Amino acid sequence: MGVSITQHHPGSFTVEMTEERDSNIPSSDWEQYFLLVSDAHIDNAHADRAMFDRHMRQCRERGGKWLSNGDFLCLMQGKYDLRSDTSACRPEHQQGRYLDSVISTTADYIAPHADMALLFAPGNHEQAIRKRHETDMNERLVEALRHRRPADCQAYAGKYANWVRFLVRNKSRRQLVGGSVVMYMHHGYGGGGPVTRGTIQTSRMAVYLPDADIIWTGHTHDEWIMPIQRARLSPHGRPYLDRVTHVRSPGYKDEFSEQAGWAVEKGMPPKPKGALWLRFYMDNFRNEHTGQSNRVLRYEVREAQ
Repeated sequence: MGVSITQHHPGSFTVEMTEERDSNIPSSDWEQYFLLVSDAHIDNAHADRAMFDRHMRQCRERGGKWLSNGDFLCLMQGKYDLRSDTSACRPEHQQGRYLDSVISTTADYIAPHADMALLFAPGNHEQAIRKRHETDMNERLVEALRHRRPADCQAYAGKYANWVRFLVRNKSRRQLVGGSVVMYMHHGYGGGGPVTRGTIQTSRMAVYLPDADIIWTGHTHDEWIMPIQRARLSPHGRPYLDRVTHVRSPGYKDEFSEQAGWAVEKGMPPKPKGALWLRFYMDNFRNEHTGQSNRVLRYEVREAQ
């Protein structure tokens, strides 16, 4: 399976999937996995790197790719951050050159997985560094990864919000097969809400994002998958139903188990850890008007164990 990413405009990308065998249409068992990662805070001492490593192994085994929707870097232990805490700072970052060491050591750590990485979007943590220190940490990380893996790292640094269109082309004729799926990814905003976990935002985002099939957010370290059905009208006047799937991915940082620290002092509850799998597959669709059978690109989202 070949997967490539192309940037059309800042914050707009196409991910193209191609089956390796020479066939006009993908086989009935064709599938492609993407790991949806957000809020990894991978440079924080409390990040669950064992879980991240396990997910990277699973991604490799499944021939998958992965995308990060902000706060892959924590970056809280430097100057000018009121949340800085030496207990959350990894030893390799206590060198007097905090930002540089975070980039170099993180790039070394994830370099074995760089060929699977497609996109690093900033979150509020990376944005805070850009405001205070005038450097884009995602661009620095991507540059470091491409330097370490110049032959096979195709990752981009994205924006706070990004459009990603997924499509499949056959290998022989390079024709589009099964249509496309559009994902809108936004790092997230707000506190999540102790009861709603941020699900109220789905109603707001659905109003101004009518072209999205998947709306992916993070930021609050909550986890949920919420499909919402929609009534639509085709350009030819035919009413039909479709759905938009709102998903929120958790993070990899445990801020609760030690019973101390900023999150505990603020009375925040424990949060789930992990990521989400986005799986694409082909489905047979029979047109009730023409009787013809077509292949349709489908997807499902589930928790990464």
